[in-house]
Amino acid sequence: MHVTHAPDAPAAPAIDFDAFLAVDIRIGTVVSAEPFPEARKPALKLVIDFGPAIGTKRSSAQITEHYRAEDLPGRQVAAVVNFPPRQIGKFLSEVLTLGFADANGAVVLFRPDVAVPDGSRLF
Repeated sequence: MHVTHAPDAPAAPAIDFDAFLAVDIRIGTVVSAEPFPEARKPALKLVIDFGPAIGTKRSSAQITEHYRAEDLPGRQVAAVVNFPPRQIGKFLSEVLTLGFADANGAVVLFRPDVAVPDGSRLF
C-alpha cells in the first residue's frame, strides 16, 4: 500500500466510523531515545510508555530532521498501538509513531497541546 505524505495530496477514500475505531491511536511519553545507525534511512529508536494498560513499547521513527535523541525523553507522542510489530533490521518496532510532513517532507511529531494521561486514546 502506498501512502503519500504531501500536503497537497487528495483526501483518502471515505471509510465508515467502525474502520476509524479499529485504529487504536494512543498518547505515550518517550522514556528513552537513541540513534539507529543501522536503519536504511536516518531514524531514532524510541521507547514509549503508554501507561499501565498497554505498557512500554518500542518504535523506530524517521524523525532525525527535527529531533535529537537527547531532547525526546519526557515528550508526549501519539502512536498507533495495534499494528503488528515490524522487524527493522535487528530492531522490533512495536508501534507506529505519528507525525505530519513539513513543507520539505520531514516528519514533525504529533502531540497534544496540553498533557494528557499516558494511554489516552484518540477519539
